[in-house]
Amino acid sequence: MEISQSRKDTMSNIIKLSSPATHEYWEIPVLYEDESLLALDKPSRLLTSPDRYDPERPNLMRLLHDAIKKGSPWSKERHIDYLANAHRLDFETSGIILLAKNKPALIALANQFGSDKPVKTYIALIEGVPLEPIFDVDSPLSPHSVKLGLMRIDTKNGKKSFTHFETLERFLDYTLLKCQPRTGRTHQIRVHLRSIDLPIVADSQYGGRQLFLSKIKPKFHYKGNQSENPLMGRLALHAEQLVVRHPVTDAAITITSPWPKDLTVAVKYLRRYAAITPPPEIPGVL
Repeated sequence: MEISQSRKDTMSNIIKLSSPATHEYWEIPVLYEDESLLALDKPSRLLTSPDRYDPERPNLMRLLHDAIKKGSPWSKERHIDYLANAHRLDFETSGIILLAKNKPALIALANQFGSDKPVKTYIALIEGVPLEPIFDVDSPLSPHSVKLGLMRIDTKNGKKSFTHFETLERFLDYTLLKCQPRTGRTHQIRVHLRSIDLPIVADSQYGGRQLFLSKIKPKFHYKGNQSENPLMGRLALHAEQLVVRHPVTDAAITITSPWPKDLTVAVKYLRRYAAITPPPEIPGVL
């Protein structure tokens, strides 16, 4: 059952969360909502769920659960007493995170994500230019044997991992990609791109460097003695779209997240100072 229009009109489309321990504050947009589902626009640098190595770090699910216990206005107006995430996003990845409002919905979503049925589309800004405008990476992944928390290509013992990539826009030394992981392995997009020497911008764990205006703007001049701030100082990966079957109606639902400000600004300056004309023509891509 959909939430009635009258209830929708009275509900805020922003969920406000704060961490007393770290004095951090977040305003998180609601992207989609009905009686069974709640989709939020997760900001970068916020964990989805507790970190196994540092459980005290702020994370979205704990912040939501604490707010529900305290009777926050956004939870009261929605009559929410249960929320569970059906999937995860990396700490620095921004974009769509889908939550279930009841256990049956969670089970249905978990079955979908477990079978890789949802269509997930990410936007990535990478260093370098792919050899082909459309390409796939089909390389199994497993946890790194030495570096804790990282993944690696493992053709012998790794789990099947497949990602489809399409070039959206090319720049001098950089490329904007549409990424569709057909499996749901940890760090899948990041490792697959690194394996072909195309790391995501500012992905420090897999060799990606920050993007600075001085790198792309001719005759760039520093202002005084101030150090330069990066245009893109965090992992340039955004979960832009999710297509999933509704757990009650089985209808296909498409949820979209707008680009965050830092990615929008980075692409704006790349278009201004590092554009390649004409851009490649990709079928189905505007």
